[in-house]
Amino acid sequence: MQRDASDTRVNPDLILKAIEKDGVADDTRTSRGHLKIFFGYAAGTGKTYAMLQAAHAAKRRGVDVVAGYIEPHERPATAHLAQGLENVPCKLIEHNGIALSEFDLDAAIERAPQLILVDELAHTNAPGSRHDKRYQDVEELLHAGIDVYTTVNVQHIESLNDMVASITGVVVSERIPDRIFDDADQVELVDIEPEDLLERLRAGLVYRPAQADRAQQHFFTVENLTALREIALRRCADRTGHLTDATRVLGNRDYYTRERILVCVSPAPTNPRIVRAAARMAKAFRSELVALFVESPRTQAMSDDERAKLAANIALAEQLGAHMETVYGDDIAFQISEFARLSGISKIVMGGARASAAASVRPSSAANLS
Repeated sequence: MQRDASDTRVNPDLILKAIEKDGVADDTRTSRGHLKIFFGYAAGTGKTYAMLQAAHAAKRRGVDVVAGYIEPHERPATAHLAQGLENVPCKLIEHNGIALSEFDLDAAIERAPQLILVDELAHTNAPGSRHDKRYQDVEELLHAGIDVYTTVNVQHIESLNDMVASITGVVVSERIPDRIFDDADQVELVDIEPEDLLERLRAGLVYRPAQADRAQQHFFTVENLTALREIALRRCADRTGHLTDATRVLGNRDYYTRERILVCVSPAPTNPRIVRAAARMAKAFRSELVALFVESPRTQAMSDDERAKLAANIALAEQLGAHMETVYGDDIAFQISEFARLSGISKIVMGGARASAAASVRPSSAANLS
């Protein structure tokens, strides 16, 4: 990709998404309900309890709150907290001779509260329901202008399904599209240490004893829970990063919150060492690595040997995971600094070079822009 670093244009799709999220391009946004997801990495982390606490707090503020569906977890503390909230009676649907208790969407819309609680967002509705999935019920509530509190675990997010299955050996069939999670107005991570969760499990606060024993032998292990917790934390961080980017674009601001490391590529003999050092730094920070070459009028004077070394160094950078960029300008230092500013670079790694090369600072130097 070749461009001038002074080009301050931003991705129009990102601008549009930010505007739509803010409500400028969506006239229905003001009348649409707001969605808050209480998010966890496994059953028993306290999502439903946190949702009920938030509902009581909203009720104390004068909000008209009803419980549309609360999963009967048989957890005394949760059941006690559900008391004092108006309930929308569940609908019984008969399937294969069994009466299934389901969320009554029509009754909820007719009641039209300001806020409704609908537990277990990824739930699959019984045959004969208007929608196949509960998240579709929630979407209809939102379109009706009703705010919704709901709960979901990390293993139910579609894009993470394979990753979770590879860790736990369990393929989760009930899933929600990523857009439901990403477009939620609020996501509250309900977190707990894996050891504390296992203690809850052993104390009978998550499942019945027989079910708890089976869970602890399979899904509920320290290794699985630690991995799931990390995935949940990362997914929340990714969502926050996207929201930050959208807010930054909408406000025409140039701040960034993520680490982005820039390595300057040149034909210098020391450049491979500089590129590898930057790659190690990016890995340590778990950050994005960007490689930059500044093409200037002096580039035309490079010898064939220098061009070959430059091509090899570019290939090395890409091999190590760098995203390659090229800018053009007479003032090399200015082009590097402007690119770093406009691209949200937090650290720059450059090496010494001869007059024909792009960099002009001491070898293996790193500038911290954060």
